[in-house]
Amino acid sequence: MAADSGAITNEDSESGEEEGKHVKPFTPEKAKEIIMSLQQPAIFCNMVFDWPAQHWTAKHLSEVLQGKQIRFRMGTKRTDTAPQFETTCSYVEATLEEFLTWNCDRSSISGPFRDYDHSKFWAYADYKYFVSLFEDKTDIFQDVIWSDFGFPGRNGQESTLWIGSMGAHTPCHLDTYGCNLVFQVQGRKRWHLFPPEDTPFLYPTRIPYEESSVFSKINVVNPDLKRFPQFWKARRHMVTLRPGQVLFVPRHWWHYVESIDPVTVSINSWIELEEDHQARVEEAITRMLVCALKTAENPHDTRAWLNPTEVEETSHEVNCRYLNGAVSAFFDHYGTPKVVETQALSTNGEYVIKEELNVHNHMEVEQTSSHNLTLGTVKQEAASPFGPDLVPVIPGSQEPPSERGGMFESDGEDFVGKNGKRFGKLHYTKRQRMMSESENAVVEQIASNSTVAPSQTFISTDDLLDCLVNPQNICC
Repeated sequence: MAADSGAITNEDSESGEEEGKHVKPFTPEKAKEIIMSLQQPAIFCNMVFDWPAQHWTAKHLSEVLQGKQIRFRMGTKRTDTAPQFETTCSYVEATLEEFLTWNCDRSSISGPFRDYDHSKFWAYADYKYFVSLFEDKTDIFQDVIWSDFGFPGRNGQESTLWIGSMGAHTPCHLDTYGCNLVFQVQGRKRWHLFPPEDTPFLYPTRIPYEESSVFSKINVVNPDLKRFPQFWKARRHMVTLRPGQVLFVPRHWWHYVESIDPVTVSINSWIELEEDHQARVEEAITRMLVCALKTAENPHDTRAWLNPTEVEETSHEVNCRYLNGAVSAFFDHYGTPKVVETQALSTNGEYVIKEELNVHNHMEVEQTSSHNLTLGTVKQEAASPFGPDLVPVIPGSQEPPSERGGMFESDGEDFVGKNGKRFGKLHYTKRQRMMSESENAVVEQIASNSTVAPSQTFISTDDLLDCLVNPQNICC
């Protein structure tokens, strides 16, 4: 008897399996829905297998860039308790080819890395914007297809590139703007993440200053618990990101990222969010505070407090324009009546801006929206999007770094649970009130202390800044 025409043969089955391998688990619409509602980090799998950028190894990029010099941040492979902020690192201008040669420990004595023993240093070409890196090869932007995650038209032009050697890392920090999508291309990176609610336990600081980044004073892989005793309360989430995976980092999640393979390549893009409009106003105010106080303290040494990534002018006049621009954009976006009183007071050629922002109604809307989002997440759990193609990054018990072999240990597990307050946002009206009540006294105190030996100073400028921009730490 002839075989039933509806029967599935082995050949048909293999063909179907092959076809299934090339079907992405989430449509762009569904991926965006997940990204815009999910309140915890998660890893997308099987979403970038057809991206040309999946072949962007450091070796390939060295050939594409054809000898172009880029800046590498050089750090030491040490494990003391102090974070390695970018202000404490040194920098080297070199090609990717020279980096790869040094990384294989075959560096020439005359090469740009000649002063850096490979066994003692790591190198990181981080924060490299595609627009400047590939300015004469713009076709390469199309190799990154963020539209697969529901953001039409977003590609490499809105992305940054990160290339590092083993041990290269970023200090623990949170980004004040947007959420983050990170595509791992080559090698593995270990991510240490902490929720926004744990901000007080991470001892935030704005020194070194970088717009949109709030740093932690703690080296989270080797914390000093005597100096920072509250850190033990932090809920660490830890995951190893592998090639072909995309990590989603929600808004205001703290993260420390370390390369655990000889060469790592990552591509990321920050996704704009509704809350960014207010965050830009807050960042503009913070910028004015930091620049005013730190420049008054030592006008000739910005290197000590200004992150090397900050290349914009930081004069008071420029910062005033920046603040006014952020305020105008905020009102234009929300269509709020401009209850703004601007006073330009000439003081030796400088301008002082005083603003009164009525954002109370907006904050109520934002809080309501946030509450609804949380409820939406709870409902979502009933029909959870998690599965083999979307893996949540979950918290777990914290192991001391010494028990897991130190910060450069390579683990073989995809997802390892580890232990880690919403970023303390002040309404502008409250900040203005604080400044109006105490500004003169603070300035006089700083002036009177300027000639006093450090050991006799009651409170440093950095302490003052920590209190102003992170008021929950005032008693820490």
